[in-house]
Amino acid sequence: MAGPAAQSPMKLVALQLLLWHSALWMVQEAAPLGPASSLPQSFLLKCLEQVRKVQGDGTELQEKLVSETGCLRQLHSGLFLYQGLLQTLEGISPELAPTVDMLRLDIADFATTIWQQMEELGTVPALQPTRGAMPALPSAFQRRVGGLLVASHLQSFLELVHRVLRHLAQP
Repeated sequence: MAGPAAQSPMKLVALQLLLWHSALWMVQEAAPLGPASSLPQSFLLKCLEQVRKVQGDGTELQEKLVSETGCLRQLHSGLFLYQGLLQTLEGISPELAPTVDMLRLDIADFATTIWQQMEELGTVPALQPTRGAMPALPSAFQRRVGGLLVASHLQSFLELVHRVLRHLAQP
């Protein structure tokens, strides 16, 4: 009997898109932005809700992801990248710091869940991922703009993860 990857080339395409999305967003150039106020609390809460939603889907689908171990590595790498990017936002503002910290911890928990599943499956890479150079955001304005870009791309990443997980959940 062929595995799920052999049954659907679309699953492989979706997994490749997941990898490319997490790797390529850093090279995108942002259009010049005007002065940023603060990120809307509702937007940040929506991002947190999506992380929780994906975590639940990931837990539910762990068994089905056994034959899609490349997906787990890509997902972990993307989460690891966003965890580092959120860390660069440290000191963004006193009112946003708790939300950014909570989001970073949720991402770290999700990445740990994925890593533990890879350990259980015996598919952990020989070397743990390392972070490349993260952007330096010395000014408050740069941290706010960086926060907006990171939150926006993280939301897109999580939406893609959610779609891939839903696709894999289909019988």
